[in-house]
Amino acid sequence: MVTALGDRESDIFALYASAVEQRFHVIARSMHDRKLGDGIGLYAASEAMAVVDQRAIVLPARAQRAERVAVLDLRFGPVALGRPQTKFLRHLPKSLPLTMVDVREADPQPGTEPLHWRLLTTHPVANAEEAWRIVEWYKRRWLIEQFFRVLKTQGFKLEDSQIATAERLLKLVAIAAKAAVITIQLLQARDGRDHQPVRLAFDANDVATLAALNQNLEVQSKRLKNPHPPDSLAWAAWIIGRLGGWDGYPSSKPPGPVTMKHGLEYFHAVAAGWILRDVCMP
Repeated sequence: MVTALGDRESDIFALYASAVEQRFHVIARSMHDRKLGDGIGLYAASEAMAVVDQRAIVLPARAQRAERVAVLDLRFGPVALGRPQTKFLRHLPKSLPLTMVDVREADPQPGTEPLHWRLLTTHPVANAEEAWRIVEWYKRRWLIEQFFRVLKTQGFKLEDSQIATAERLLKLVAIAAKAAVITIQLLQARDGRDHQPVRLAFDANDVATLAALNQNLEVQSKRLKNPHPPDSLAWAAWIIGRLGGWDGYPSSKPPGPVTMKHGLEYFHAVAAGWILRDVCMP
């Protein structure tokens, strides 16, 4: 099963129609108060839906927003989107059956922008648990945004590539995607809360190199010790962050994607030398 996640820019009638035709799914945040097949507005229909559940979810930290817990009211129900009145869409169905999942903060904290997501999806939703699953999947959209940010402007700058053929560009993207995924894994693991194993992203030779680098970093700054277990990905994230220029102090801002990228580049250069040492030394 393939599900495409999109922000409000993905609220496109033709996208929903193509998902049904090509057998993939879409979850998109509503941008337009569309007309439904019966003539009423989409937002009026969502307001008429009853609250069926309430749950606290953790909203991850983003630019200008710290991580926080939001208590959300849940509404959901079937809707039939009417086809927009444009000649370019006349080949599409007059209406599309979708599901609306509406979550909004019941009692927002003072000084914070209340969360309100109207999510449209091709997935069938029969109960509250399935509706909350749609919400949890949509939360992954920020992770996807981070991944593309690392691939592009804040990382590997693929848009600056001078490659002129699609075949070579695909190879470059594949190489960069692996590095970007490891960068994101380190970002997710840096606080140690998920207890992910270091071998998730690094092989045995890499771990040996990391151990030597960690010892060197701790010797250089005797007041700073890696606080994570040496078999954890958080342990590796602390080392990579230090190599990328982070000072390592708990009171400092944690290393971001650019710092992790720079640290990984330094690490891979050292790891290559570590392997050459084993090959060349008798």
